[in-house]
Amino acid sequence: MLTPKQYNLLLFIHKTIKETGCCPSFDEMKNAIGLKSKSGIHALIDALVERNFIRKLPHKARALEVLRLPKVKPSNVVVPTEKATPAVEIPLYGKIAAGTPIEAIANENDKLSIPAALVYGGDYYALTIEGDSMIEAGIMDGDTVIIKRTETANNGDIVVALVDNTEATLKKIKKSGAYVELIPQNSAYQTRKLAAGRVKIQGILSSLIRTYH
Repeated sequence: MLTPKQYNLLLFIHKTIKETGCCPSFDEMKNAIGLKSKSGIHALIDALVERNFIRKLPHKARALEVLRLPKVKPSNVVVPTEKATPAVEIPLYGKIAAGTPIEAIANENDKLSIPAALVYGGDYYALTIEGDSMIEAGIMDGDTVIIKRTETANNGDIVVALVDNTEATLKKIKKSGAYVELIPQNSAYQTRKLAAGRVKIQGILSSLIRTYH
């Protein structure tokens, strides 16, 4: 049986994912169940993972999936009343390929409302993933990715790369001298090695939203 804090945290994670499509931040979890430290949240999450109530999604920061809810509520549980999660709107720029590159469609009229905790200063936009070349990084066809706009990136970052000013793609990047490698996260696809001048960075992956049907 779960402890009251484990139970409350599991319900909060489940409720937040159901309402927003993404996992709450550690600060949101801490505030929701009245803990003072993030280390306490880590301990509760590890306990829920061990008991097979949630699982951590691989290759994704702060991503959890609720596998099941307990059939019996622990005694002495007081479920906290959470404040509404602040939300912000960012541009939704249509589809981007995670397979064969396509041009990202920019439509400033489309907006996406997301929890404010997903953005930490800077300029952000959202894209819908089309294709399967990033599945080994936990990025699936139909997912919505939140991108922080920037023109620079480090090796190993997952970026929106614009190739030859015409085609945009989401890939892991590796800079090697005068060349840039765009590396898929699916063994069925090959890495593209391009002259650095052909590739422009348009943003770095910040977070991901997935809708379960």
